[in-house]
Amino acid sequence: MKMPSPLLQVRGLAKHYGRRVGCEEVSFDLYPGEVLCIAGESGSGKSTLLNTLAFELRPDAGSVVYDMKEKGPTDLGSLPDAALRELWRTDWGFVRQNPRDGLRMNVSAGANIGERLMAVGSRHYGAIRDTAQDWLGRVEIDATRLDDAPSAFSGGMQQRLQIARNLVTHPRLVFMDEPTAGLDASVQARFLDLLRGLVQELRLAVILVTHDLAVARLLAHRLIVMKRGRIVETGLTDQLLDDPQHPYTQLLVSSALAA
Repeated sequence: MKMPSPLLQVRGLAKHYGRRVGCEEVSFDLYPGEVLCIAGESGSGKSTLLNTLAFELRPDAGSVVYDMKEKGPTDLGSLPDAALRELWRTDWGFVRQNPRDGLRMNVSAGANIGERLMAVGSRHYGAIRDTAQDWLGRVEIDATRLDDAPSAFSGGMQQRLQIARNLVTHPRLVFMDEPTAGLDASVQARFLDLLRGLVQELRLAVILVTHDLAVARLLAHRLIVMKRGRIVETGLTDQLLDDPQHPYTQLLVSSALAA
């Protein structure tokens, strides 16, 4: 059977802050429907890498090639800012650690979802509203909250609303930065079950940053471990977590087991 082409090809990616390394010599391929987790301690470079992959930060070296719907494989470094913004609005999603950073807090829940639909050409108010209500239900928010402001929601509900806002346009690639951080344990478990179901249903490619290896095991097919901006180990998630080879990965796994 023919292997699918990579959705994303990363080669020699680097980002520096003066003399400090944000990330260095990062290379990997990401395939449609695959969830890739980037793990490491605070300061390991995982969030810098995520933001560089999403071109919220411009890389200092290397390339990121994305299989665009109409143009095919395209070096994102060659795209103007307007074309990148179009990707962010339509074919990509970005779920922020703090949902307030990923939502418009001064408009309703329905408007947060509707904005993404309008970005891909939807104009019929009734259809937009119906779709927004449907997506509230899909992320387990009562449809009667459609006209409520996100500020009236709990933190867990805000995070689920952010998921709906990002996924309503059926993006092919979603970036997630510590999406469960700050959630209570019971809320986190429910949120992860919801997220895993949506990722599988929509066959999303996901690049997930987390320090929580339990989250990585539940969601990710493949795992990258970073230390001081560099990849120290990569492999299938269960295999890597059950039999880590690098001393740093062994330390992370043992610390997680002791917690």
